Amino acid sequence: MIITGMSHYESVCKKKLVEWYNKNRPETPIELSNVFIVWSCKTLQNYKCLASTTVSGDGIYAEYTYNGDKQELYEDVYGKISNACHTEE
Repeated sequence: MIITGMSHYESVCKKKLVEWYNKNRPETPIELSNVFIVWSCKTLQNYKCLASTTVSGDGIYAEYTYNGDKQELYEDVYGKISNACHTEE
């Protein structure tokens, strides 16, 4: 896989999250329009981004890392376990 720029990279990541979601959550199929990029950056030949979905309450987000030296894309998908507010140490 060769990434040609940030917009290409983000597009690939969105497609990969749609593929993962539809394989692992078939009861709620999604499309590209249901995925958004939360954050992305490029350092030297490497890219990284965080992506999530517009599906209410799913708590899914994915981290993608592209290793430009090996031309490999790594995918880590996470689910929100809890959400707590702390006002003291």
